[in-house]
Amino acid sequence: MKLTCLQENLNEGLSVVSRAVATRTTLPITQHVLVSTDQNRLKLSATNLEIAISTWIGAEIEEEGTITLPARLFTELVGTLPQETIDLTSDEESQESLFTCGRIKSKINGGDYKEYPPIPTIDEGMVINISTAELKNAINHVVFAAATEESRPVLTGVKVEISNDSVTFAAADGFRLAVYTTKLSTPVDQDTDFIIPAKSLVEINRLLPFGNEQIQFTVTTSKNQALFRLENIEIVSQLVQGSFPDYKQLIPENHNSSAILKVDDFNKAIRTASIFARDGRGIVRLLLNKGNDNSGTVTVASRAEEVGENTGVIDAEIREDSSQDPTLISEESKIAFNSKYISDVLSVIQTETVSLQISSPSSPGVLKPVGQDNYTHVVMPMFVQG
Repeated sequence: MKLTCLQENLNEGLSVVSRAVATRTTLPITQHVLVSTDQNRLKLSATNLEIAISTWIGAEIEEEGTITLPARLFTELVGTLPQETIDLTSDEESQESLFTCGRIKSKINGGDYKEYPPIPTIDEGMVINISTAELKNAINHVVFAAATEESRPVLTGVKVEISNDSVTFAAADGFRLAVYTTKLSTPVDQDTDFIIPAKSLVEINRLLPFGNEQIQFTVTTSKNQALFRLENIEIVSQLVQGSFPDYKQLIPENHNSSAILKVDDFNKAIRTASIFARDGRGIVRLLLNKGNDNSGTVTVASRAEEVGENTGVIDAEIREDSSQDPTLISEESKIAFNSKYISDVLSVIQTETVSLQISSPSSPGVLKPVGQDNYTHVVMPMFVQG
């Protein structure tokens, strides 16, 4: 292989595929980047067997070929080269690659490209069209609620349900649930659902352009892979096999108390309380205090015996269910949460105010952006004494 390309283009291409390079693996070749010529362009690919990312950059191709190069060394070298033209010459037999850029010459020993896992290609399946803005919003609103531990693999994924022109993303880790619904650019012919790894969505989100461009992704008929096509980039993700919990049953249908709070005020109070909650399992206590004509306050408190305690009060609109026994209102207006879970959801809500709905100290709390009915976040309470 013999070609010429610009350093900045090669550097950008490596930054695109580098996140798919395997870190801990029993297949050392997946710690390499697959470099090949493809229709007068240079193609870079990487895979960790769960996700594969390919990108194409402009190049002057003199001789076709394919090689693999150790990702870390390759990326570090290109990143330190001057922003000039790079001449790359590779010998497939010796697996050596020679880089010339300005007055710098470097040689990298590569690997056998024939040992590299095939990069999946998807030509058939259900094609879904959605704007990049809507997809980024959906990912941002749910991906943090997916499980990070592999004890229940299905919970490390995000459930995607598609029906007509609507798509719903749901993620849960056993302690919280995030559900976000949005519109597709074009309706689909038949309903479908699948589970995509949250890690894959994080990488897709990283590569999605800002703006309202259209993106197309294809899900195989067997629901084992999904292909996302961007400009000069293709991302193929394996899908999670298994049965996702019926998340709709986890969303409380009714509540006894609710508070409408300013997101900024609530978030600041939670962040302050979390400083004192670090040594107390991250617990923050909330007390809804009803005043006159629905006006009231929410007290946010935390304490840790060896550290100290903190109490903050913020204004809120408090509403109680009049059908409930008034002697229970004080108790039912108390609840405790993990501060991180509340901070996570408040950080993605884009409206000025948020609704917090609770029923009892032992029942899940529900947070919804006021004026935006397509997002629901459920958080399990924490048990506290006293």
